[in-house]
Amino acid sequence: MSDEIIIASLNKDFESIKKINKNGIEYWEARELMPLMGYKNWRDFDNSIQRAKIACKNSGQAVEDHFEGAPKMIKIAKNTTKEAERKIEDYNLSRYACYLIAQNGDSRKQEIAMAQTYFAMQTRKQEIFQQMEEAEKRLYVRGEVKNHNKKLFTTAQKAGVSNFGKFNNAGYFGLYNMHKQAVQKKKGLGGDDILDRAGTTELAANLFRITQTNAKIINDKIAGEKKANFTHFTVGRKVRKAIEDIGGVMPENLPPERHIKELKSEKKKLLKNVKRQK
Repeated sequence: MSDEIIIASLNKDFESIKKINKNGIEYWEARELMPLMGYKNWRDFDNSIQRAKIACKNSGQAVEDHFEGAPKMIKIAKNTTKEAERKIEDYNLSRYACYLIAQNGDSRKQEIAMAQTYFAMQTRKQEIFQQMEEAEKRLYVRGEVKNHNKKLFTTAQKAGVSNFGKFNNAGYFGLYNMHKQAVQKKKGLGGDDILDRAGTTELAANLFRITQTNAKIINDKIAGEKKANFTHFTVGRKVRKAIEDIGGVMPENLPPERHIKELKSEKKKLLKNVKRQK
């Protein structure tokens, strides 16, 4: 049997015994995983688990987050009155725990070598998807901010605004307690747009400022550039006050992120990596 067929078979087996807990987190039961890693008795397999626990601790991870004790009762005999039971040791293992067990197993076993490859690839895929998930959040909110900013400028124009730089600055001053250029200087952004370097939390605060200003100008029938600017400032200040009331970090103190263009480029690279590993 070729290595490709063995790997494909093991991949299927590893996935078939994977379980999902009530919180939607995947795990493997050690007793079920044991034969797939080429072990016939618990003592030898448990030795690998104990070495993996040490490796987990040395990597700075909380052992209990990856190796959850899950002892169970098994039937050992039958008689005329009742079935005898005995408690046996078991673990619920995270994907990372399985990877560490494979890395600390008997490398002479073909099953261990295959498991090392499988869990290393799967752990890397999981890391990539987590990176993509965070990137997707920021890209999505930045897109929403951009779309709603266009709506706000259209609404402001209808209300009589002609100096959009001044109108925009009023909103920034309300939310950040400083004008646009001061924010750029404080965060070391150079000429970059504040929102192109903002993280998800900062973008969300700006999105709320923008949508609520747009709604207030329309609902209150705001007319005139001066009143529109003041409305933008007032809404920004109320959003700032809400952040203060809940003990949040003020937007001017949030660290800048990589430029949104870099994030888009990174997303493309991550997608290519995923395709190559399929």
